[in-house]
Amino acid sequence: MDFGLVLQTDPPASAVVGLMRRAERNGFRYGWTFDSAVLWQESFVILGRVLEHTRRLTVGPMVTNPGTRTWEVTASTFATLNEMYGNRTVCGIGRGDSAMRVAGRKPNTLAQLGEAIDVIRDLAEGREAQVDGNPVRIPWVRDGKLPVWMAAYGPKALALAGQKADGFILQLADPFLTEWMVRAVRTAAEEAGRDPASITVCVAAPAYVGEDLARAHEQCRWFGGMVGNHVADLVERYGEHSGLVPEELTAYIKSRQGYDYSHHGRAGNPSTDFVPDEIVDRFCLLGPPEAHVAKLTALRDLGVDQFAVYAMHDAKEATIDAYGERVIPELTS
Repeated sequence: MDFGLVLQTDPPASAVVGLMRRAERNGFRYGWTFDSAVLWQESFVILGRVLEHTRRLTVGPMVTNPGTRTWEVTASTFATLNEMYGNRTVCGIGRGDSAMRVAGRKPNTLAQLGEAIDVIRDLAEGREAQVDGNPVRIPWVRDGKLPVWMAAYGPKALALAGQKADGFILQLADPFLTEWMVRAVRTAAEEAGRDPASITVCVAAPAYVGEDLARAHEQCRWFGGMVGNHVADLVERYGEHSGLVPEELTAYIKSRQGYDYSHHGRAGNPSTDFVPDEIVDRFCLLGPPEAHVAKLTALRDLGVDQFAVYAMHDAKEATIDAYGERVIPELTS
């Protein structure tokens, strides 16, 4: 199993770079950043610095979207970083939740997302693609490589990930839901004539190492709110009892009263009071190192290839070090 670190690009940017360097020293192989240009500093600028100050880390956004930047700009950005640092990027992409809504726009449609996945990958790898009906190719790309991993929750998005993406990003760490969603992605891949085993599965969730579970719950409760925001979209689209989305994912949002993006992804988010401890336990990894190893072993057995640690809490350094000393060696030996 591989391990990644996910950070928000809060200033100072030097702190983000420092934490990514710390992660690499502790055996993490991937460095991810949120990508909402209004809420945080511009991720690609900082990812370039991360690449410059690390040797092996593969970096990317978790996640970008087709609407914030034009597709040829996104592709050129990845291709430029790859030319400079040797194909060490991965494109995490989704419909665009916070990035689009904070700017007063709606998230992209799945049709737009599916088209963007193909175009961005083709352009970044030097092939011609159709952009707004026009043939476009980036002529200076040589031996470019860009895996595109798609974030998804709902049935149609999971199917699209299986049909189009090189990897699937699942932003929660509940084994039951992981099994259900990975199966949906791989079934869609097989039906599309693809090899289901070729799709990399990345589970991303907060991890908080320590014995103080009450503190861990409070520091990671924001994540249940963030996931709940996506789930609310699914309920609106498919209905609460459609059978298309598991009740295990929808039941807890019944007391949700809305969502304030100014606190998106942050500990202490007041929009997440509705999230019970049980959901925090299910969606996140909490407790002593042994508890993390046990849950990650279960996820690995379900086909998860990478666990990406959301470190949006008050124990970033301690969690990175604990994973390097007590968790990663158990899952990579």
